[in-house]
Amino acid sequence: MIKFDHVTKRLGRKTVLDDVNFEVGEGETFVIVGLSGAGKSVTLKHMIRLMSPDSGTITIDGEAITDLGRRDLSRVREKFGVLFQSAALLQWMNVRDNVALPLREHTKAAEEEIIERVTAKLALLGLDDAWDKFPSDISGGMRKRVGLARAVIMEPKIVLYDEPTSGLDPVTSRRIDDLIVNTREQLGITSVVVTHDLHSALAVGSRIMMLHQGRIVENAPPEDFIRSKNETVQSFLESQYITKKGKWEEFRHE
Repeated sequence: MIKFDHVTKRLGRKTVLDDVNFEVGEGETFVIVGLSGAGKSVTLKHMIRLMSPDSGTITIDGEAITDLGRRDLSRVREKFGVLFQSAALLQWMNVRDNVALPLREHTKAAEEEIIERVTAKLALLGLDDAWDKFPSDISGGMRKRVGLARAVIMEPKIVLYDEPTSGLDPVTSRRIDDLIVNTREQLGITSVVVTHDLHSALAVGSRIMMLHQGRIVENAPPEDFIRSKNETVQSFLESQYITKKGKWEEFRHE
């Protein structure tokens, strides 16, 4: 579904991605972790070509996007939904209109069909009673859910999550984890999650890749990731009080 082949990106004198190679399979939840500045968000931006590599090739759903023109790139981007870190809701629109916005801007669907589709997505994410509320009237967790509803309203093949649990308390963070898993299971979506939250990564990921100084230091299923012999990985795990003998597996979503 997604393939990075020898991708390198420099910003000024810094090499942000250094000969990066990985693949994301259809239907999996691929989680990218690492310290600040490791290249996580840059990797995400390359997937929808908000950034272009200095060298290497990026393939989406079997199509190389590195040199696509504007029209073809727009077509490929339609395969994606994005949940931004801040949810990026328009403050002057209520929940229903925020979720309906992509349909109104990018389709010719009748208003009756738009409302029907929006209502279905809000119900899927437990937002049945929030359609007429404004972003300032709802909690951070609800705003994330509204952002997710908008991200999937066009029925994309892939959803990108940029720090989905950032700024949320632990209980709400685990609810967002549940939503990521349920959205994948119910809609068959391929998910790519960028996060600092290893508890979230271990709970939702089918594979976890760690970037460090622009290079991949580990790329493995959660049960192998947590037992990695790489010192950088182990230091990152220990910084969040996760150990090989911990109880993280109890919170796994199978």
